[in-house]
Amino acid sequence: MAEGRIRAATENDLPTLQEIERAAGRCFADIGMSFVAEDEPPSIETLLEFERDGRAWVWVEADDRPVAYLIADVVDGNAHLEQVSVHPGHARRRIGRALMAHMMDWARARDLPAVTLTTYTAVEWNGPYYERCGFRYLSDTEITPGLRRIRAIEAAHGLDQWPRACMRLELCALPSVDVAKR
Repeated sequence: MAEGRIRAATENDLPTLQEIERAAGRCFADIGMSFVAEDEPPSIETLLEFERDGRAWVWVEADDRPVAYLIADVVDGNAHLEQVSVHPGHARRRIGRALMAHMMDWARARDLPAVTLTTYTAVEWNGPYYERCGFRYLSDTEITPGLRRIRAIEAAHGLDQWPRACMRLELCALPSVDVAKR
């Protein structure tokens, strides 16, 4: 586990979150997904909504500069992992998992039963990664109206050029986990 800590994102962090998103997006160009690499990160206004509502967290190192972030929403009564991005220079240090564990604790504190997300199924650091984290793919009949709206927005934005899916992780069956010990 990398040394650092999680804290709430601040308004001053938001341009750095966009930089992290752009840097993380460049990894998609390496596998032929330039449409993701070229996609603009969430706007400052969008990120500000998450920050002001207490649904944006960052991983910072000793200098307090974010190197990763996660933003969450609530969709159909479940926590929804809207975005988690780790700067490639800090990848493979379990920072993303730590941010997800933090969000899961946030969700449990609000009695939300599960975490959902949408992701690419054939990108190693997307669907297969989330499967290793305990998420499962949803069948078409399990996809809730809110997730269907999200998928429609993604498709309209051109993100369906590669296979995408919805995933879910039940929180009621999982105790709070210290990812540093995993």
